[in-house]
Formats: sequence, structure tokens, C-alpha cells
Amino acid sequence: MNFTAEQIAGILEGEVFGDSSIKVSKLSKIEEGAEGDITFLSNPKYTPHIYTTKASITIVNKSFSPEKAIHTTLIKVDDAYKAFSKLLEYYNQVKMNMSGIEQPSHISESAKIGEKVYVGAFSYIGNNVVIGDNVKIYPNCYIGDNVNIKENTIIFAGVKVYSDCQVGRNCFINSGAIIGADGFGFSPNEQGEYSKVPQIGNVILEDFVDIGAATTIDRATLGSTIIRKGVKLDNQIQIAHNVEIGKNTVIAAQTGVAGSTKIGENCIIGGQVGIVGHITIGNNVKIQAQSGIGRNVADNEVLQGSPALSYGDFNKSYVHFKNLPKLVKSINEIERKLDGNN
Repeated sequence: MNFTAEQIAGILEGEVFGDSSIKVSKLSKIEEGAEGDITFLSNPKYTPHIYTTKASITIVNKSFSPEKAIHTTLIKVDDAYKAFSKLLEYYNQVKMNMSGIEQPSHISESAKIGEKVYVGAFSYIGNNVVIGDNVKIYPNCYIGDNVNIKENTIIFAGVKVYSDCQVGRNCFINSGAIIGADGFGFSPNEQGEYSKVPQIGNVILEDFVDIGAATTIDRATLGSTIIRKGVKLDNQIQIAHNVEIGKNTVIAAQTGVAGSTKIGENCIIGGQVGIVGHITIGNNVKIQAQSGIGRNVADNEVLQGSPALSYGDFNKSYVHFKNLPKLVKSINEIERKLDGNN
């Protein structure tokens, strides 16, 4: 995809200083710019690079005035950082503006497919599936029976969406994610053997949900595992059966949430956090990385450690923990002196 400086300035509502006909096809960092690239300068720390960059076009703030000769065409805008972000979004939309049904792929005769849908090669679309307008399903995906995927959602290669699950509007599901696998439900008998408990519920992803690569969300035993509007899940996260995650909560990689736990709205949960089942975590909670949560958590708490303490108590305790060798040494010296006096 090639764009001229004039075309880009039109998209960003900017002004060209230099060759308005010069074309670019890639985006790059200013220090790594090459011919045919477009880059940006917003942080003054990187100003020296504008005099050496080989990028064909550089987006700058309107206030920027070069102090010596430059070899890159400038596009001046109100805010270079926001303009470049807008350009990234536009570039991504153009790059992923695919449609049509690639072959070989399987689409059930009972499936309902919207307009401008893309289904990549080697994908499987099951019975009674409903796919909304502008949905993109990349190659090697499995969409099980009775799944409903609403408009503008993008499902990347290798995703599996099991039967009866629902996916909202404007969702992103990254490669290798599995939505709706069986929950971890087993019942022991008197001999200590385990029998599988059927998992007959589903998973509901509401609108604007992002699911990271290789993240798994288990179907409910009964009812639904629910990921509310605006939730963002990082890579390699495990969400167990009947969990509910509230609106606009974000969870970093390698976190595990056990069954039937309810997490509130606007929470921020760090990486490698472990959360036990059947508890409730309130709204606006912050949990630091590698914490272990084994109790109910009230609104607005900030936690760290395993088992987790309040953030302030953890830091105070950690200061003492670091000083334990000195404290032990001091106690030993006191004991020796006491023994010598007896």
C-alpha cells in the first residue's frame, strides 16, 4: 500500500512541507527510518534523529522548526503523537480490509453470513452460526454450532469458538485463543476416581472485548461465563467456568481465575496473578503482579503478595523482610551476651 504525503496530510488534517508527491509504504521509528518509510517526532529527546533519518516523511508538531538541513518531507499537525496513532489505526483498517470466502473452507448451509465478511482458508463454520457484517475470520478457525458473532469483530488465525457461544461487536480475538472449552468440572466417587461433570453452558463476550493470543475462556457448567463490555485480556490467561469479569477491567498475561469468581468493573490485574474460585472482587481494584488472591476483595483495594495484603502493608512488611538477616544476627548477639552474663 502506497500513500503520498498529500494523501496522508489529508487524512491527518496536516500541512506538507517538502515533496507532496513522495510515496511511502511502511511505518517506522524515526531512528530506524528508511526510504519509503513514514515516521513521527513528538518527544524532544528524539529531535537529533530528524536530521539523520532516512524516512521519506516525518510527522511533526506545528511548532517544530528545523535548525539545520533535513532530508525528509514534513507533515505538520497539531499533535504528532496523536496523528501517528490515527495513522496506525487507519493503516490497520486498510491492511485488514479483506472480504470474501477463501477455499477450501466449510460453511454450513444453515449458517447466516452478513455483508463484507471474510472467511479464511481451512476455516469451519458450523450449523446455525450467525456472522454479522464486516466480521473477519482468518484461516484455520473453528466456529462451532449456534455461535453468534456480531458485526466488526476480528478473529485471527487458529481461534476456536465452541458451540453456543456469543461474541459481541468490535471484538478482537487473537491467534490460538479458545472460547468455550469445557470447564474443569469433575466429581470424585468413593474409590477416589473422577467422573466428568457435563459442561452445558456457554461463554458470552460483550462488545469491544479484546482476547490475547492463547488465552482460554471456559464455558459455564450451567448458565454463562461472561466477559463484559470493554474488557481487555492479555496473552495466555485462563478464565474458568462461570467466571464473570466486569466492564473495562484489564488483566495482564499468565493470570488464572478459578471457577465462579466475580470480578468487578474497572479493575487492573497484573501478570501471573492467581485468583481462587467462588469469591467476589469489587470495582476499581488493583492487584500487583504475582499476587495470590484467596478472599473477597472490597471496592478500591490495592493488593500485593501471596497471600495478598494491602499494597501499603505489603511494602512495609517487605522492608522488614529484607532486614531479617540483620535482625537474626542482632538477636543472636543479644542471646550470646545474655548467656555470657549468666
